[in-house]
Amino acid sequence: MPMFEKVGQSPAELEARLRLHRLPEIGGKRFQTLINAFGSASAALSAPASAWRSLRLPAISADARRDPTVRDGASAALTWLERPGQHLLMWDDPDYPALLAEIPDPPPLLFVAGNRALLDRPQLGMVGSRRASRPGLDTAAAFARSLAGAGFVVTSGLALGIDGAAHQGALDVKGATIGVLGTGIEKLYPQRHRQLAANMMAHGGAVVSELPLDADPHASNFPRRNRIISGLSLGVLVVEASVASGSLITARLAAEQGREVYAIPGSIHHPGARGCHQLIREGATLVETVDHILEGLQGWKNLAPPPAPVENPGKPDHPLLALLHAAPHTSEGLAASSGWSLPNVLVALTELELDGCVASEAGRWFARAR
Repeated sequence: MPMFEKVGQSPAELEARLRLHRLPEIGGKRFQTLINAFGSASAALSAPASAWRSLRLPAISADARRDPTVRDGASAALTWLERPGQHLLMWDDPDYPALLAEIPDPPPLLFVAGNRALLDRPQLGMVGSRRASRPGLDTAAAFARSLAGAGFVVTSGLALGIDGAAHQGALDVKGATIGVLGTGIEKLYPQRHRQLAANMMAHGGAVVSELPLDADPHASNFPRRNRIISGLSLGVLVVEASVASGSLITARLAAEQGREVYAIPGSIHHPGARGCHQLIREGATLVETVDHILEGLQGWKNLAPPPAPVENPGKPDHPLLALLHAAPHTSEGLAASSGWSLPNVLVALTELELDGCVASEAGRWFARAR
Protein backbone atom coordinates (compact mmCIF):
# COMPACT_ATOMS: atom_id res chain seq x y z
CA MET A 1 0.00 0.00 0.00
CA PRO A 2 1.48 3.39 -0.92
CA MET A 3 2.54 5.51 2.00
CA PHE A 4 0.82 8.53 0.48
CA GLU A 5 -2.39 8.77 -1.50
CA LYS A 6 -1.04 11.43 -3.83
CA VAL A 7 -2.07 14.36 -1.67
CA GLY A 8 -0.18 16.66 -4.00
CA GLN A 9 2.96 18.69 -3.61
CA SER A 10 1.50 22.01 -2.48
CA PRO A 11 3.90 24.27 -0.58
CA ALA A 12 1.80 23.85 2.56
CA GLU A 13 1.90 20.04 2.38
CA LEU A 14 5.63 20.04 1.63
CA GLU A 15 6.27 22.23 4.67
CA ALA A 16 4.03 19.99 6.78
CA ARG A 17 5.95 16.89 5.74
CA LEU A 18 9.22 18.57 6.64
CA ARG A 19 7.83 19.49 10.05
CA LEU A 20 6.49 15.99 10.64
CA HIS A 21 9.89 14.60 9.67
CA ARG A 22 11.59 16.69 12.36
CA LEU A 23 9.44 15.57 15.29
CA PRO A 24 11.24 13.57 18.00
CA GLU A 25 10.76 9.80 17.90
CA ILE A 26 9.04 9.90 14.49
CA GLY A 27 10.94 7.50 12.29
CA GLY A 28 9.92 6.10 8.93
CA LYS A 29 7.30 3.65 10.25
CA ARG A 30 5.60 6.20 12.49
CA PHE A 31 5.72 8.73 9.67
CA GLN A 32 3.89 6.18 7.52
CA THR A 33 1.39 5.48 10.30
CA LEU A 34 0.51 9.18 10.57
CA ILE A 35 0.10 9.69 6.82
CA ASN A 36 -2.03 6.57 6.45
CA ALA A 37 -4.17 7.50 9.45
CA PHE A 38 -4.82 11.15 8.57
CA GLY A 39 -4.33 11.22 4.81
CA SER A 40 -1.74 14.00 4.75
CA ALA A 41 0.99 15.57 6.85
CA SER A 42 -1.05 18.76 7.15
CA ALA A 43 -3.97 16.84 8.64
CA ALA A 44 -1.67 14.92 10.97
CA LEU A 45 -0.16 18.12 12.34
CA SER A 46 -3.58 19.63 13.06
CA ALA A 47 -5.13 16.48 14.56
CA PRO A 48 -5.89 16.51 18.31
CA ALA A 49 -3.38 14.99 20.69
CA SER A 50 -5.96 12.36 21.62
CA ALA A 51 -5.90 11.09 18.03
CA TRP A 52 -2.13 10.72 18.23
CA ARG A 53 -2.47 8.85 21.52
CA SER A 54 -4.94 6.47 19.90
CA LEU A 55 -2.18 5.55 17.45
CA ARG A 56 0.11 4.79 20.41
CA LEU A 57 2.52 7.54 19.46
CA PRO A 58 4.74 9.09 22.16
CA ALA A 59 3.41 12.21 23.85
CA ILE A 60 6.72 13.95 23.17
CA SER A 61 6.04 13.65 19.42
CA ALA A 62 2.59 15.23 19.58
CA ASP A 63 3.71 17.96 21.99
CA ALA A 64 6.60 19.01 19.71
CA ARG A 65 4.26 19.91 16.82
CA ARG A 66 4.06 23.51 18.00
CA ASP A 67 7.75 23.80 18.84
CA PRO A 68 9.25 26.86 17.06
CA THR A 69 12.45 24.93 16.32
CA VAL A 70 10.45 22.36 14.34
CA ARG A 71 8.80 25.12 12.31
CA ASP A 72 12.09 26.97 11.81
CA GLY A 73 13.90 23.80 10.74
CA ALA A 74 11.25 23.09 8.11
CA SER A 75 11.53 26.68 6.83
CA ALA A 76 15.31 26.33 6.59
CA ALA A 77 14.89 23.12 4.58
CA LEU A 78 12.55 24.89 2.15
CA THR A 79 15.19 27.58 1.67
CA TRP A 80 17.85 24.89 1.12
CA LEU A 81 15.71 23.28 -1.58
CA GLU A 82 15.60 26.52 -3.56
CA ARG A 83 19.31 26.27 -4.35
CA PRO A 84 20.52 24.55 -7.53
CA GLY A 85 21.47 20.89 -7.19
CA GLN A 86 19.61 20.39 -3.87
CA HIS A 87 16.60 18.09 -3.88
CA LEU A 88 14.10 16.26 -1.73
CA LEU A 89 12.75 12.89 -2.86
CA MET A 90 9.61 11.57 -1.17
CA TRP A 91 8.38 8.02 -1.09
CA ASP A 92 5.44 8.81 -3.39
CA ASP A 93 7.53 10.72 -5.95
CA PRO A 94 7.95 9.10 -9.38
CA ASP A 95 11.68 9.91 -9.12
CA TYR A 96 12.11 7.98 -5.85
CA PRO A 97 14.79 5.28 -6.40
CA ALA A 98 13.00 2.11 -7.49
CA LEU A 99 15.30 -0.35 -5.72
CA LEU A 100 15.21 1.62 -2.46
CA ALA A 101 11.40 1.65 -2.56
CA GLU A 102 11.46 -2.17 -2.41
CA ILE A 103 13.09 -2.48 1.02
CA PRO A 104 10.90 -3.04 4.11
CA ASP A 105 11.51 0.43 5.57
CA PRO A 106 12.37 2.94 2.83
CA PRO A 107 13.09 6.48 4.04
CA PRO A 108 9.94 8.60 3.65
CA LEU A 109 12.10 11.61 2.78
CA LEU A 110 15.53 11.63 1.18
CA PHE A 111 17.62 14.78 0.88
CA VAL A 112 19.96 14.80 -2.12
CA ALA A 113 22.82 17.19 -2.87
CA GLY A 114 24.16 16.75 -6.38
CA ASN A 115 22.96 14.57 -9.25
CA ARG A 116 19.72 12.92 -8.12
CA ALA A 117 19.44 10.95 -11.40
CA LEU A 118 22.32 8.76 -10.18
CA LEU A 119 20.09 7.16 -7.58
CA ASP A 120 18.33 5.10 -10.25
CA ARG A 121 21.54 4.07 -12.03
CA PRO A 122 22.98 0.57 -11.41
CA GLN A 123 24.99 0.78 -8.19
CA LEU A 124 27.45 -1.37 -6.23
CA GLY A 125 27.82 -0.68 -2.53
CA MET A 126 31.38 -0.81 -1.17
CA VAL A 127 32.02 -0.88 2.57
CA GLY A 128 34.76 -1.82 4.99
CA SER A 129 36.85 -0.85 7.96
CA ARG A 130 37.42 2.74 9.04
CA ARG A 131 40.89 1.64 10.22
CA ALA A 132 41.80 -0.18 7.05
CA SER A 133 45.30 -1.33 6.17
CA ARG A 134 47.20 0.29 3.32
CA PRO A 135 46.64 -2.75 1.07
CA GLY A 136 42.95 -2.68 1.98
CA LEU A 137 42.68 0.97 0.93
CA ASP A 138 44.52 0.26 -2.31
CA THR A 139 42.30 -2.74 -3.03
CA ALA A 140 39.15 -0.67 -2.42
CA ALA A 141 40.38 2.05 -4.76
CA ALA A 142 41.31 -0.50 -7.44
CA PHE A 143 37.93 -2.24 -7.33
CA ALA A 144 36.10 1.11 -7.34
CA ARG A 145 38.03 2.18 -10.44
CA SER A 146 37.13 -1.04 -12.20
CA LEU A 147 33.45 -0.94 -11.18
CA ALA A 148 33.10 2.71 -12.16
CA GLY A 149 34.87 1.97 -15.43
CA ALA A 150 32.29 -0.77 -16.11
CA GLY A 151 29.50 1.79 -15.77
CA PHE A 152 28.41 1.19 -12.17
CA VAL A 153 27.85 3.92 -9.62
CA VAL A 154 30.00 3.27 -6.53
CA THR A 155 27.90 3.84 -3.40
CA SER A 156 29.38 4.02 0.09
CA GLY A 157 29.09 5.85 3.40
CA LEU A 158 31.74 8.61 3.12
CA ALA A 159 33.40 7.29 6.28
CA LEU A 160 37.14 7.19 6.80
CA GLY A 161 39.02 4.15 5.54
CA ILE A 162 37.50 1.88 2.90
CA ASP A 163 34.54 4.18 2.16
CA GLY A 164 36.75 7.13 1.33
CA ALA A 165 39.07 5.01 -0.81
CA ALA A 166 36.07 3.66 -2.76
CA HIS A 167 34.68 7.14 -3.46
CA GLN A 168 38.11 8.42 -4.49
CA GLY A 169 38.76 5.40 -6.70
CA ALA A 170 35.58 6.13 -8.67
CA LEU A 171 36.57 9.80 -9.01
CA ASP A 172 40.04 8.78 -10.27
CA VAL A 173 38.47 7.41 -13.46
CA LYS A 174 35.83 10.15 -13.70
CA GLY A 175 33.21 7.70 -12.52
CA ALA A 176 30.03 8.33 -10.57
CA THR A 177 29.80 7.87 -6.82
CA ILE A 178 27.16 8.41 -4.11
CA GLY A 179 27.81 9.04 -0.41
CA VAL A 180 25.09 8.04 2.08
CA LEU A 181 25.36 9.96 5.34
CA GLY A 182 24.50 9.10 8.93
CA THR A 183 24.07 12.83 9.62
CA GLY A 184 22.21 15.67 8.01
CA ILE A 185 23.77 16.95 4.78
CA GLU A 186 24.58 20.28 6.44
CA LYS A 187 26.43 18.45 9.26
CA LEU A 188 28.54 16.16 7.08
CA TYR A 189 30.66 13.77 9.12
CA PRO A 190 33.56 13.20 9.25
CA GLN A 191 34.53 16.79 8.51
CA ARG A 192 37.79 15.50 7.07
CA HIS A 193 35.75 14.32 4.08
CA ARG A 194 34.07 17.63 3.31
CA GLN A 195 36.40 18.22 0.37
CA LEU A 196 35.89 14.68 -0.89
CA ALA A 197 32.12 15.20 -0.80
CA ALA A 198 32.50 18.52 -2.63
CA ASN A 199 34.62 16.83 -5.30
CA MET A 200 32.03 14.08 -5.70
CA MET A 201 29.22 16.58 -6.27
CA ALA A 202 31.37 18.74 -8.56
CA HIS A 203 32.03 15.73 -10.80
CA GLY A 204 28.46 14.49 -11.18
CA GLY A 205 28.11 12.51 -7.94
CA ALA A 206 25.72 12.96 -5.04
CA VAL A 207 25.46 12.97 -1.25
CA VAL A 208 22.21 11.78 0.32
CA SER A 209 20.66 11.53 3.78
CA GLU A 210 17.29 10.58 5.23
CA LEU A 211 17.94 12.80 8.27
CA PRO A 212 17.00 16.46 8.73
CA LEU A 213 19.64 18.74 7.23
CA ASP A 214 21.02 19.83 10.61
CA ALA A 215 21.07 16.38 12.27
CA ASP A 216 24.28 15.88 14.26
CA PRO A 217 26.27 12.62 14.37
CA HIS A 218 24.65 10.02 16.64
CA ALA A 219 25.87 6.44 16.90
CA SER A 220 22.40 4.98 16.28
CA ASN A 221 22.03 6.71 12.91
CA PHE A 222 25.00 5.05 11.22
CA PRO A 223 23.71 1.46 11.30
CA ARG A 224 20.37 2.72 9.95
CA ARG A 225 21.99 4.48 7.02
CA ASN A 226 23.57 1.15 6.03
CA ARG A 227 20.16 -0.12 4.86
CA ILE A 228 20.11 2.77 2.38
CA ILE A 229 23.55 1.87 0.97
CA SER A 230 22.44 -1.71 0.41
CA GLY A 231 18.91 -0.71 -0.63
CA LEU A 232 20.17 1.51 -3.44
CA SER A 233 22.60 -1.13 -4.70
CA LEU A 234 22.44 -4.32 -6.72
CA GLY A 235 25.02 -5.80 -4.39
CA VAL A 236 27.48 -4.93 -1.63
CA LEU A 237 31.22 -5.61 -1.65
CA VAL A 238 32.95 -5.85 1.72
CA VAL A 239 36.66 -5.14 1.26
CA GLU A 240 38.12 -5.40 4.76
CA ALA A 241 36.24 -5.76 8.05
CA SER A 242 36.58 -7.16 11.54
CA VAL A 243 33.91 -9.46 12.95
CA ALA A 244 32.49 -6.50 14.93
CA SER A 245 32.44 -4.12 11.96
CA GLY A 246 29.35 -2.18 10.94
CA SER A 247 30.15 -3.34 7.42
CA LEU A 248 28.81 -6.77 8.33
CA ILE A 249 25.51 -5.09 9.25
CA THR A 250 25.39 -3.64 5.73
CA ALA A 251 26.16 -7.05 4.22
CA ARG A 252 23.44 -8.78 6.23
CA LEU A 253 20.93 -6.07 5.36
CA ALA A 254 21.86 -6.57 1.70
CA ALA A 255 21.20 -10.29 1.99
CA GLU A 256 17.84 -9.66 3.69
CA GLN A 257 16.93 -7.22 0.90
CA GLY A 258 17.72 -9.83 -1.76
CA ARG A 259 20.92 -8.12 -2.90
CA GLU A 260 24.20 -9.84 -3.78
CA VAL A 261 26.91 -9.96 -1.11
CA TYR A 262 30.59 -10.09 -2.08
CA ALA A 263 33.64 -10.33 0.18
CA ILE A 264 37.38 -10.12 -0.47
CA PRO A 265 39.43 -12.67 1.50
CA GLY A 266 42.68 -11.86 3.23
CA SER A 267 45.35 -13.30 5.45
CA ILE A 268 44.16 -15.52 8.29
CA HIS A 269 46.52 -13.54 10.52
CA HIS A 270 44.94 -10.16 9.72
CA PRO A 271 42.01 -9.16 12.02
CA GLY A 272 40.61 -7.02 9.21
CA ALA A 273 40.03 -10.14 7.11
CA ARG A 274 38.01 -12.07 9.66
CA GLY A 275 34.73 -10.32 8.95
CA CYS A 276 35.06 -11.07 5.25
CA HIS A 277 35.92 -14.70 5.98
CA GLN A 278 32.84 -14.97 8.20
CA LEU A 279 30.64 -13.58 5.41
CA ILE A 280 32.12 -16.09 2.95
CA ARG A 281 31.36 -18.93 5.36
CA GLU A 282 27.79 -17.62 5.54
CA GLY A 283 27.40 -17.69 1.76
CA ALA A 284 28.85 -14.45 0.41
CA THR A 285 30.58 -14.68 -2.96
CA LEU A 286 34.37 -14.87 -2.60
CA VAL A 287 35.90 -12.16 -4.79
CA GLU A 288 39.49 -12.08 -6.05
CA THR A 289 38.99 -9.96 -9.17
CA VAL A 290 36.32 -7.55 -10.32
CA ASP A 291 35.23 -10.13 -12.90
CA HIS A 292 33.82 -12.22 -10.05
CA ILE A 293 31.34 -9.38 -9.50
CA LEU A 294 30.69 -8.47 -13.12
CA GLU A 295 30.02 -12.09 -14.14
CA GLY A 296 26.97 -12.14 -11.88
CA LEU A 297 25.69 -8.79 -13.10
CA GLN A 298 26.00 -9.21 -16.85
CA GLY A 299 22.58 -7.77 -17.52
CA TRP A 300 23.49 -4.48 -15.84
CA LYS A 301 26.95 -3.88 -17.23
CA ASN A 302 26.01 -1.85 -20.28
CA LEU A 303 23.03 0.11 -18.98
CA ALA A 304 25.13 3.23 -18.47
CA PRO A 305 27.97 4.52 -20.63
CA PRO A 306 31.35 4.08 -18.96
CA PRO A 307 33.10 7.28 -17.90
CA ALA A 308 35.81 8.86 -19.99
CA PRO A 309 39.23 7.52 -19.04
CA VAL A 310 41.46 9.62 -16.83
CA GLU A 311 44.48 11.03 -18.58
CA ASN A 312 47.82 9.92 -17.14
CA PRO A 313 46.68 8.43 -13.79
CA GLY A 314 50.23 7.32 -13.00
CA LYS A 315 51.84 5.00 -15.57
CA PRO A 316 48.44 3.79 -16.85
CA ASP A 317 49.97 1.92 -19.79
CA HIS A 318 52.30 -0.21 -17.69
CA PRO A 319 50.96 -3.75 -18.12
CA LEU A 320 51.76 -4.84 -14.56
CA LEU A 321 50.10 -1.76 -13.09
CA ALA A 322 47.03 -2.37 -15.24
CA LEU A 323 46.76 -5.89 -13.79
CA LEU A 324 47.15 -4.58 -10.24
CA HIS A 325 44.47 -1.95 -10.75
CA ALA A 326 42.07 -4.81 -11.42
CA ALA A 327 43.09 -6.86 -8.36
CA PRO A 328 46.06 -7.64 -6.09
CA HIS A 329 48.51 -10.30 -7.34
CA THR A 330 51.52 -12.22 -6.11
CA SER A 331 54.73 -11.81 -8.08
CA GLU A 332 54.24 -15.27 -9.53
CA GLY A 333 50.64 -14.44 -10.42
CA LEU A 334 51.78 -11.33 -12.26
CA ALA A 335 54.31 -13.37 -14.18
CA ALA A 336 51.65 -15.87 -15.21
CA SER A 337 49.11 -13.18 -16.15
CA SER A 338 51.53 -10.95 -18.03
CA GLY A 339 53.63 -13.64 -19.73
CA TRP A 340 56.80 -11.99 -18.37
CA SER A 341 59.58 -13.93 -16.69
CA LEU A 342 59.61 -13.71 -12.90
CA PRO A 343 62.96 -11.80 -12.78
CA ASN A 344 61.59 -9.18 -15.18
CA VAL A 345 58.43 -8.86 -13.10
CA LEU A 346 60.47 -8.32 -9.92
CA VAL A 347 62.61 -5.63 -11.58
CA ALA A 348 59.49 -3.81 -12.87
CA LEU A 349 57.76 -4.05 -9.48
CA THR A 350 60.79 -2.51 -7.79
CA GLU A 351 60.66 0.43 -10.19
CA LEU A 352 56.92 0.87 -9.68
CA GLU A 353 57.36 0.69 -5.90
CA LEU A 354 60.02 3.40 -6.00
CA ASP A 355 57.61 5.55 -8.03
CA GLY A 356 54.96 5.08 -5.34
CA CYS A 357 52.63 3.23 -7.74
CA VAL A 358 52.55 -0.14 -5.96
CA ALA A 359 52.99 -1.61 -2.49
CA SER A 360 53.47 -5.12 -1.15
CA GLU A 361 52.01 -6.80 1.92
CA ALA A 362 51.69 -10.44 2.96
CA GLY A 363 53.16 -11.62 -0.33
CA ARG A 364 50.74 -9.74 -2.60
CA TRP A 365 51.22 -6.58 -4.66
CA PHE A 366 48.64 -3.78 -4.71
CA ALA A 367 48.20 -0.72 -6.93
CA ARG A 368 48.51 2.37 -4.75
CA ALA A 369 45.63 4.83 -4.66
CA ARG A 370 46.87 8.05 -6.25
